[in-house]
Amino acid sequence: MDTHTTTRTRGADLVWAALKAAGVSRVFSLSGNHIMEVFDAAFDDATSGRIPFTHVRHEAATVHMADAWARLTGEVGVALVTGGQGHTNAVAGLPTALAGEVPVLLLSGHAPTNELGLGAFQETPQVETAAPLCKAAWMVTRVQDIPSAIARAVAIAKEGRPGPVHLSLPTDVLEAEGSAPIVPPAPRAMTLAPETADAIAALIARAERPLLCASGALNTPAGRAATTALEAATGLPILFMESPRGLRDPTLRAAGQCFGQADLVVLLGKQIDFTLGFGRTPPFSAAARWVLIEPDTRIIDRAQTLLGDRIALVAQAAPLAAVQALAARAKPAPAAWAATLRHHADFLPPEWSTMAPASPVPAQHMGQAVQAALRDGDVVISDGGEIGQWMLAMLRAPAGGARVSNGVAGAIGSSIPFAIAASAARPNNRVIACMGDGTFGFHMAEFETAIRHRLPFVAVIGNDGNWNAEHQIQIRDYGANRTHGCGMLPGTRYDLVVAALGGHGEFVERSEDLAPALARALASGKPACVNVVIQGQPAPTIRIEA
Repeated sequence: MDTHTTTRTRGADLVWAALKAAGVSRVFSLSGNHIMEVFDAAFDDATSGRIPFTHVRHEAATVHMADAWARLTGEVGVALVTGGQGHTNAVAGLPTALAGEVPVLLLSGHAPTNELGLGAFQETPQVETAAPLCKAAWMVTRVQDIPSAIARAVAIAKEGRPGPVHLSLPTDVLEAEGSAPIVPPAPRAMTLAPETADAIAALIARAERPLLCASGALNTPAGRAATTALEAATGLPILFMESPRGLRDPTLRAAGQCFGQADLVVLLGKQIDFTLGFGRTPPFSAAARWVLIEPDTRIIDRAQTLLGDRIALVAQAAPLAAVQALAARAKPAPAAWAATLRHHADFLPPEWSTMAPASPVPAQHMGQAVQAALRDGDVVISDGGEIGQWMLAMLRAPAGGARVSNGVAGAIGSSIPFAIAASAARPNNRVIACMGDGTFGFHMAEFETAIRHRLPFVAVIGNDGNWNAEHQIQIRDYGANRTHGCGMLPGTRYDLVVAALGGHGEFVERSEDLAPALARALASGKPACVNVVIQGQPAPTIRIEA
């Protein structure tokens, strides 16, 4: 039976039909002249099960929301914006999705094709602007090509190493009528051959001190299930590396110390890049062997240049499919080494849990309070400079929940849009987003979005009145007497901003007041802000001393 359907209608109608065929269940958007036809088509589509969309306050937020939606649902996340400056605003969110390896589709309206080169309204080189920050980007120039373009874009976004894709949709193409088949996306399969999985499993079993490193592409529901199965088969904790701090990533806790001891490093789709010190010796042992599970030939070529004959095996495969295949064939790693690695990955300095109450609040007290407040199914989000690193060190996703961070790109500001998308993706679970005061300023207007769409979450702000990551660089590199340009107003009442918009606000200056403030914010059922005046501490370095 032929499952394809042919529709004769406007290009804007074809957009919605193609998105439905791709399994898209929500779109994040900000209106504008170039996409009014798409909005009108959404109105007409209500009778046949319209895809809901969340209408936001800044185009970059649409991409961040699509990013978090994709991570938490396994769908491609879709952002829909207008052309020109709307598009360039949205492009600012692409580096976070690209570095986070998240399948996002950015659909942007565009000046009409019959006016290009004539000075059309908001005519902008949109494809050229987005292309360096995407897996692929192109303009659709014929109405009949819209469904196939969307299907192809979704497939590219999801296959291999996931990432963002952009399509520009000119207004005359959206307004034109035409016929086109609606075809579901068909991502290219990149599986791991059984004999290759067996070879990798044998290398892990024979190694004395193997390490398994994963990338953000596996921080999805399916990815976490696959990595959990592989952990159970090998006994090894899989080390997710999603921070620009790399081997100093506080998420690793003290496990960063173990990288230099490894005699086998298995990269489960994790790129060899600055976060791994480019594989150099040190920090890695010159005797360590490397296994690369990598879908991208360019990254394979780069690894071969950096690692040379230290590479034991290369498998060109998608990370998720490879981990699923490997989990079915893996054998236990040496138990003593697995226990050592697990101890380092779980370690927190014991003095962090015994500090006396203080004002301003120490960062570790903020982390303790948030972790204690989490319950099964909750989503926790971490964003920001130094305070973001403290939260990455201290917070773990509860059972059935998830943890999302701003990722390897290191760009701050995504956490409020992330939280709104998380609330939409998991309406029966609570969402807590931790951030700095600098981060809060990027998208504070999106609290109005959350209130309007009834998408509750709690933002916990570490408020030190500073761009503290940069402030710490100045102290370290130039001296405390040469710090400048990083200060903000101390104790700014961001909680009152949220309350004024119709949300719930709490202001905390003492660590002993944190837990009850969090409890009230969570109980409010509203988008809420817990504004915590914290000490301006550098990010933690966690070590187990010999």
